[in-house]
Amino acid sequence: MMRIIAGKHRSRKLAVPETADIRPTSDRAREALFSMLQHRLGTFESVVVLDAFCGSGAQGLEALSRGAEQVFQMDSAKAALDLARKNAATLGETAHCVFLQADAAHPPSAPKPCHLLLLDPPYHKDLAEKSLQALTEKGWAAPAALACVETARDEEFAPPDGWNLVAERVHGAAKLWLLER
Repeated sequence: MMRIIAGKHRSRKLAVPETADIRPTSDRAREALFSMLQHRLGTFESVVVLDAFCGSGAQGLEALSRGAEQVFQMDSAKAALDLARKNAATLGETAHCVFLQADAAHPPSAPKPCHLLLLDPPYHKDLAEKSLQALTEKGWAAPAALACVETARDEEFAPPDGWNLVAERVHGAAKLWLLER
């Protein structure tokens, strides 16, 4: 079972993937991530978010629950986007989401820059650095944007040019890398 951690949708349940191809961030890791983000942002009000490799959409929906203005849910897999759409509809947040079937390593140009980029690529596929670089080049990252990249705990990550590491935390099998542009 997955649930929203905090905000207006606190404790609401989300549909979970029925396939091993989608690996949702655990509630515990998501709670730690959003605690770090809350400390940096203060409030999510007026924040535009990109949830790349969105899977179930839980991270972007967590941001909306906490007051984000809009979330771009991006995934290359149709099944993932369908699940993200279902979860957004369950929370009544479809109007605040834009769903894009796209590869984050080769993204389309951004319709608008985002203040927060959430990247949770498949582990051990060397997609984190390449995707953050490509998203930045295509205009997805606003000046002074924050990015959180999730990798496997034993996976290395080097921030692309223009991004500075602010914090890194290990939670179970995941390592969270918080970056600032």
